[in-house]
Amino acid sequence: MGDIADSYPDPVHIAVIGGTGIQHLPTFHHVASLTVPTPWGSPSSPIRILHHPSPRTGRPIPIAFLSRHGLHHELAPHEVPSRANIAALRYIGVRCVIAFSAVGSLQEEVKPRDFLVPDQVIDRTKGFRPWTFFEGGMVGHVGFAEPFDEELATVVRRCGHVLEGDGVRLHDRGTLICMEGPQFSTRAESLLYRSWSGAVINMSCLPEAKLAREAELAYCMICMATDYDSWHATNATVDVQMVMGHMNANAGNAGVFLAKVLDELSGYEDEEAVEGSVAGVVRGKRWEGQSRLATGMTGAAGRKTEALDRLEWLFPGSFKT
Repeated sequence: MGDIADSYPDPVHIAVIGGTGIQHLPTFHHVASLTVPTPWGSPSSPIRILHHPSPRTGRPIPIAFLSRHGLHHELAPHEVPSRANIAALRYIGVRCVIAFSAVGSLQEEVKPRDFLVPDQVIDRTKGFRPWTFFEGGMVGHVGFAEPFDEELATVVRRCGHVLEGDGVRLHDRGTLICMEGPQFSTRAESLLYRSWSGAVINMSCLPEAKLAREAELAYCMICMATDYDSWHATNATVDVQMVMGHMNANAGNAGVFLAKVLDELSGYEDEEAVEGSVAGVVRGKRWEGQSRLATGMTGAAGRKTEALDRLEWLFPGSFKT
């Protein structure tokens, strides 16, 4: 294996944000590790660049991989520097993010080791986590009614269903509850979330998904159930040993699923990127320019130089003309 570079010359459009148990992608070739300082601090890990041959042309396609909780899972959910993570990915060119997360199941039919692609989220974090790029002298209000990119989710679901019968069981939709943590739910909380029609629960989706929307990235989460949280009458309540046991046992299926999604997305890198196409999803065309439109409420006299400098770093040429 050759030396790993500390820089990469080309834009990287596709990224994976990995959670517990997804630290390596077999069959992908590691070519670079990037350290990207941002105005919001350093990301939770170096950004690894992996090459994967396009299934259409054979050209090496770069994929960025970021470890959400750090290389050794040393960051608690409330300690994850989500602003730096999302900002660093956008800075290197990323416009399409596949996020992976272990989750607890709130519904009988979503069994441990099943996968689910959520289409909604309920925020049960407590406001400790920095959750916006638009503050300190520049206010922005972006739409979040549909928190996950549906076009990207369609690609993910299609890949998952192709693998059904080979160990992958996929649920197409469901509401994700994002709790604060790091403690697991009480039984009363778990039952409450079930009454809200919650399908799964984690500690990772927010503010990550909100910041991805502000940064104009197509974002989709793949959830893998590891337990029945705390509500189930006939199953043991969740603990770390249970979570890790199911993650380790299902790591092969998770890797195959993720590799299939990345293979599908990378095949469109060389096509014209128009909104509504898979190539357009890879380049985030649906969200392009939305954040600039969301900042019209702050008058010129109220705009702070420091805030504009930060946003100009994130959106070059958009906020200081």
